[in-house]
Amino acid sequence: MNAVTRRAVIATAAVSMALSLAACGQAGGDKKDDAAGSGSSTKIGLLLPENKTSRYEALDKPQFEKAVKAACGGCEVVYNNAVSDVVKQKQQFDQFIADGIKVIALDPVDATKAESWVKDAKAKGVKVVAYDRAVKGADAYVSHDNNKVGELQGQALLAALGDKAATANVVMINGDEKDPNAALFKKGAHTALDGKVGKIAYEASGEWDPKVAGEKMSAAISSVGKDKIGAVYSANDGMAGGIVTSLENAGIKGIPVGGQDAEVAGVQRIIAGTQTFTIYKSPLQLAPEAAKFAVNLLQGKALGAEGETDGVPSTLFPPVVVDSKNIQDTVVKDGIYKAADLCTADLAAKCTELGIK
Repeated sequence: MNAVTRRAVIATAAVSMALSLAACGQAGGDKKDDAAGSGSSTKIGLLLPENKTSRYEALDKPQFEKAVKAACGGCEVVYNNAVSDVVKQKQQFDQFIADGIKVIALDPVDATKAESWVKDAKAKGVKVVAYDRAVKGADAYVSHDNNKVGELQGQALLAALGDKAATANVVMINGDEKDPNAALFKKGAHTALDGKVGKIAYEASGEWDPKVAGEKMSAAISSVGKDKIGAVYSANDGMAGGIVTSLENAGIKGIPVGGQDAEVAGVQRIIAGTQTFTIYKSPLQLAPEAAKFAVNLLQGKALGAEGETDGVPSTLFPPVVVDSKNIQDTVVKDGIYKAADLCTADLAAKCTELGIK
């Protein structure tokens, strides 16, 4: 963030703090646990987009809540999941505002539609942290470098193909087209793959839905040919599950399949050998940073963002490829999962072989 922008952010935050303190009739806003007031002014809203991808309920929500509580003991997180319904999420967003919540961390179902929500919220003095997906006009944004995610996915697929890459037919099952991150994943993957594989033989959106992705994979098998598919790019682990099932049903084994999110099921497929890699975007980075932004906005403090994205103060973290060689040194070492979470009875021998403990 340049000096002018940082001064502007700090000035805006200071005005917000002064107004909040005036409304509550109390001082002490720079104490760590003071949320600048009482009642709804101590509440932070968290809106996540869907529950088909298990990371949101299993990782993002609890890590966000934990970080808010650590930074502001008197704060309360009010949570809702939109279950992939943009109309429902708009109702949830509006209800938060009606309830007097002054800061909302929003991971939108549809980031384009959410732009108008943010504009209306700002007119009512409500701050918005764009969580994982960028929303124009937000007060802050935290995510991973999503173009880099796609590049890493493509590079990992190339590495898995090895000498076969130059002639391989690759199937691409991308994310939901309403999700701006999906476009970045897709762009990054094409940057890595285009001109380095035989061809992208089939490409479609799996809509972040394992069932839809499985259906698209079946269509790709019919279109390209059972014995002519060299590798499959899946934008996330949830869809990779549906894809792997379709491949197995068709009797296709041993081809590289990639994913993203380091979900339990995805990591277990890597252990089992039916999925080749995933992309780890640590909620130990993402959720605490979003929580920090939310608390700082509530308390009228400087954000502490590392830069800007389209004019929005932001922090973007680097993603990491996880394959069978580094499960122990990534998701297990970071405490995201215990070996017991991953190493079920049928995977125990494989876990021992891979040094997962």
